[in-house]
Amino acid sequence: MRFASVRVSGPSMVPAVRDGDWLVVLRGARIRPGQVVVACYRSRPDLLVVKRTVAPRDGGWLLSSDNPFVEGPTGVADVEARVLLRYRPLPPRRVS
Repeated sequence: MRFASVRVSGPSMVPAVRDGDWLVVLRGARIRPGQVVVACYRSRPDLLVVKRTVAPRDGGWLLSSDNPFVEGPTGVADVEARVLLRYRPLPPRRVS
């Protein structure tokens, strides 16, 4: 399946993407610098991250966080999917 939904956990992309947001992503999409993607750092293959692409490197991408106060893994990452849109779940309604 080329389209998928991903739930964001953590503040690394605030203000563009917040903890608890949901993303619709497209696997196999063409990637360009400045796009928000779901990726996996080669140094941390067990961790999926949502980051912004900076530049292609060594068959992967250099990524950055939108939140300058959050530190995380660095190095070359392999992009899994490009983010197409973000949505927030509606708050639960009270039924009377």
